[in-house]
Amino acid sequence: MPVSTRIHALLEKERTLIFPGVYDALGAKLVEQAGFPLTFISGYSVAATQLGMPDFGYLTQTEMVAVAKRVCGSVRIPIIIDADTGYGNALNVIRTVNELIDAGAAGMFLEDQIWPKRCGHMKGKRVIPVDEQAQKIRAAADARRGRDFFIVARTDARQVNGLEDAIHRCRRYKEAGADALFVEAPSNAEELGTIARELPPPLVANMLEGGVTPLLTKRELEKIGFQLVVCPLTALYASAKAMQEMFSLLQTAGTTRTALDRLISFQQFHDLIGLPAHYALDERYRSPEEG
Repeated sequence: MPVSTRIHALLEKERTLIFPGVYDALGAKLVEQAGFPLTFISGYSVAATQLGMPDFGYLTQTEMVAVAKRVCGSVRIPIIIDADTGYGNALNVIRTVNELIDAGAAGMFLEDQIWPKRCGHMKGKRVIPVDEQAQKIRAAADARRGRDFFIVARTDARQVNGLEDAIHRCRRYKEAGADALFVEAPSNAEELGTIARELPPPLVANMLEGGVTPLLTKRELEKIGFQLVVCPLTALYASAKAMQEMFSLLQTAGTTRTALDRLISFQQFHDLIGLPAHYALDERYRSPEEG
């Protein structure tokens, strides 16, 4: 049975949505402040920032749900969570769906790799049988029980078995109850065009800097036929480069006073995280004894 979600509502208002990925509450606030209608919590980014490790199947369900709870509670915009393979079989997927909904998530990406998975643009991926993944998608759709939760079925079969198998798998996943389809790692614009012609919308395009898929603009992808454009690692790579450069400056110069224009100001940062409102709350509930 079709489910109406916040993501469906956004797609009714705008033909194609582009949104960056984040890995913490501060990033989500910056996305919201920039005017994006939604955001995405990237497993690759969470593994890197929370564990200092690659996207190689090290993150657990518990760790990802904990991040989702903190981030979803920090902003008003809907957030889709990278749930990897659902952390097991169909029964594990059911628990994952319920945990993410309880955390405030608006949806999930659910992929068909063999666990432990790895980043979709890394070598050495393997995929489970299509029938097994279809059952996991069906379990996810049943588990939401009509609740506001958008399910994106991702296949990594393009690099493993070829584009034809990836398209076949996506058709099966749509039949099983997926709301949107995502063929990971097409290698060129022609393959993106084939995906858009062969599969029903909404479709996800993954714009990963340095990945195997060419970087196209929102307008270009909209013209091809994609409705959801995720940029999962932009924030991670931008922040890592900025910190790397600033730490290098601090090490060599011994101060940051010549580079203050490259930093958000003390006051601007407090405004971003809502410090004035917390001062007001503190004043409201201060007891007479506290002065």
